[in-house]
Amino acid sequence: MTKTLITGANKGLGFETARRLIAAGHTVYLGSRDADRGRRAAEQLGARLVVLDVTDDASVAAAAKTIEADGGLDVLINNAGIEGRTPDGGVIGAAEVTADMMREVFETNVFGVVRVTHAFLPLLRRSAAPVVVNVSSGLASLERVSTPDTPTHGYPGLAYPASKTTVNMVTVQYAKAFPEMRINAVEPGYTATDLNAHTGHQTVEEGAEIIVRMAQVGPDGPTGGYFDIEGRLPW
Repeated sequence: MTKTLITGANKGLGFETARRLIAAGHTVYLGSRDADRGRRAAEQLGARLVVLDVTDDASVAAAAKTIEADGGLDVLINNAGIEGRTPDGGVIGAAEVTADMMREVFETNVFGVVRVTHAFLPLLRRSAAPVVVNVSSGLASLERVSTPDTPTHGYPGLAYPASKTTVNMVTVQYAKAFPEMRINAVEPGYTATDLNAHTGHQTVEEGAEIIVRMAQVGPDGPTGGYFDIEGRLPW
């Protein structure tokens, strides 16, 4: 049975992805930094709770030991992320963003991906068909963001797009380093979740589709790519 870890899975896209993969026969480790919320979500889904804060080295190391003791890992979905909005839900524009704000977003969205991936690489390399899915964003596309008169071009934030563009580069470099793995970045679409104060126009069911699809690619599937539900995206 395929064993899958999803970070930030107690709600939103992570929760829906867990639900779908459990239905597909995966054993899912539900990563949650909040033990109580994670426990409730895991019980609801029939998943296995792993308390995991992607910004904390000790937490990630402990999660890796737990999953190793339970038999290993085949699929890693780096889903945990933050956008860095104002308390009233507004996007922080280029004029307002500070280095500290950027650092906070990168700590989860970029360093968290690297921290978790690094910790679980030994387990993934033992799998017969290892897969890594990094949840990116359409805002990571330099081509899209620089195309005038599009919704992507109109997004005023700085920290979040920059972090997800970095995730795309991290994805490509990991894929080159580990050609035996299938490692891809995905764009779920503008999905209504806590991350964007539920301003998205898609449901979590729609947004999770590409994550679920890429979590199930076989050894002959794509790697080092950037995809949404319709196919490859421009970098």
